[in-house]
Amino acid sequence: MRRLARRHDTPARVPPRQRAADAAPPEHDSAAPSEHAPPRDSAAPPDDSDTPPGDTAAPPSAAGRSRPTPADWALAALALAACLYPVLPFSIGSGGGGYDAFLDRQGLLVPADLVMGTVLLLLLLEACRRTTGWILPAVCLLFLGYGYYGGLLPQSWPVAHAGLDFSQLVDAFYNSDSGFYGTPLDVAASYIVLFTIYGAVLDHSGAGRFFVELSTAAFRRSRTAAGRTAVASGFLLGTVSGSGAATTVSIGAVTWPILRRAGYPAERAGGMLAAAGVGAILSPPTLGAAAFIIAEYLGVSYLQVLGWATVPTILYYLGILLAVEIDARRSGVRPVAIDAASPWRLLARFGYHFASLVVIVVLLALGMSATRAVVLATALAAVLSFLDRSHRLTPARLVGSLVAGVRGVLAVTAVCAAAGIITATTTKTGLGPQAAALLVDGARMLTSDPAAVLVLTAVLAAVALSLLGLAVPVTASFVIGWVIIGPALLDLGVAAPAAAMFVFYFAVLSEVSPPTALAAVAASAVTGGRLVPTMWQALRYALPAYLIPIAFVITPAGLGLLGIGGVRRVAVAAVVLAVSVTVLAVAAGGWLPGVGPAGVPERVVAALAGVFLLRLEAVPVAVGVGLAVVAVAGVLVRRGSAGRSGGPTGTPELREVAQ
Repeated sequence: MRRLARRHDTPARVPPRQRAADAAPPEHDSAAPSEHAPPRDSAAPPDDSDTPPGDTAAPPSAAGRSRPTPADWALAALALAACLYPVLPFSIGSGGGGYDAFLDRQGLLVPADLVMGTVLLLLLLEACRRTTGWILPAVCLLFLGYGYYGGLLPQSWPVAHAGLDFSQLVDAFYNSDSGFYGTPLDVAASYIVLFTIYGAVLDHSGAGRFFVELSTAAFRRSRTAAGRTAVASGFLLGTVSGSGAATTVSIGAVTWPILRRAGYPAERAGGMLAAAGVGAILSPPTLGAAAFIIAEYLGVSYLQVLGWATVPTILYYLGILLAVEIDARRSGVRPVAIDAASPWRLLARFGYHFASLVVIVVLLALGMSATRAVVLATALAAVLSFLDRSHRLTPARLVGSLVAGVRGVLAVTAVCAAAGIITATTTKTGLGPQAAALLVDGARMLTSDPAAVLVLTAVLAAVALSLLGLAVPVTASFVIGWVIIGPALLDLGVAAPAAAMFVFYFAVLSEVSPPTALAAVAASAVTGGRLVPTMWQALRYALPAYLIPIAFVITPAGLGLLGIGGVRRVAVAAVVLAVSVTVLAVAAGGWLPGVGPAGVPERVVAALAGVFLLRLEAVPVAVGVGLAVVAVAGVLVRRGSAGRSGGPTGTPELREVAQ
């Protein structure tokens, strides 16, 4: 049995920030307060020695990073030349001549065009390797090979095509609107870079630290304060971060000591932190990069995408909070004393950090473009930083926050450009419709009922997206999923918003899906827990969230979860799915809050109830509610039987649960 930390004696010191910093982007290298230090509020003036979030990030040389080598500068010069070549106003042999002349050569590239396109292709693969690792470049090469050698496949195969020579591929990548300069890179340059800079400025102004302290203060008197603080911190930090792993590290550095004192094993705490951190990619108003691509693909405003994400985000965090409550009671987690100021005093002193977030939503609602809205919000955040002298964005600190924002967008930009290789190859070869047809045909082999075909297609698509997300980052996973799996859902009559959000959610959930689970890797670095058990714990905490997106697509009523279809439809869908998430949390955790442990029969019945409720139609909902009542009755009977037999009915002893 794990030895519990004392409740009021010497509190555990926050673990060294170096471990957290190793897994966090520069903008989140903020110094976390020790758990015994009260959050700053109006009664306690800020300490001038407090280091603003992000200011602790060492320069590259100090952090042990090598400076650019001559080879790096040469590659940078080549990249600049390849990017400027299409718009150069003078001729270079038979090439050059300006942008119009370059477009006129579409499909008939001259040697200079091919050379520059090939150079940019190689440099882009190298940029992806440096920022994301080898897997995404390997996937790009796989698509490149498919485009070049696909003509050698037996023509009876559905995925066979006529074949493309190298010049056709370079033309598709370098001189078309679906290649390098396609929608993903356009979105990255127009929106993502601005929102990333906004998040860095807001974080450097002290907002990230305030959000964590506010969460700590809000739940300081709760029995499950440790777990609730971690979840609430993930939600609040997610409004400015948009990065699952970075948010996991940020909240873990502050809340892990509290979780440890409460008796949480390292693996379980890591799973909780990972699941809470991944919600950052789902939390409005700063969603993950793929959300901006959704807006461009569907031709809607970013505000509409925020509206679609609101109810699912609430349900996601509801599932995690329920898992926290269940774990606390099932495992005998001990309450901890948290020395924190009143949340109202914190809000009165530092609540201005919410102002720029509100401004973004209000300006979008008034019809202003997302780019103007985020620029104005960034300026407001910088001005408001002067209300806290320890986080004032002086010129030097402002430059530091801008640098952190630009660094934070480098990987996303490389991924968005590389996505052009995948989308262009898919478009030129016709792979998208063929893969979609294979997916639907696979479902039809198992059943001929249209409703069942849709459900099976959704399940197969969910599995495919989860596997895809194991190999590539979230943004690339969404782009690939949309061009290959999206058409299958659309062909079956699924509305475009539902199909897009379905693909988006499963792309995001790959960050808590073993065996990669990047958010779990970051959490394990913070807690020091074993990696694989931490991944499985993260999956368990986020388990109900895996079923929510399926409700988007298997019935038209699922559009209510996206805020589409009127108030009544939205309210009914939200309430039914909240019940579904609740019973699924009971099934996953084996405990009914307020009652007691659930046995295997009750957990199976609860799981079935949750699945039926996903259908959001009268008969399945009635069956689901009935099964939920049976599960609750079974738990009550079990508790009564244990009481009569003199068995334990309360909270069992704390157990190490790391499997």
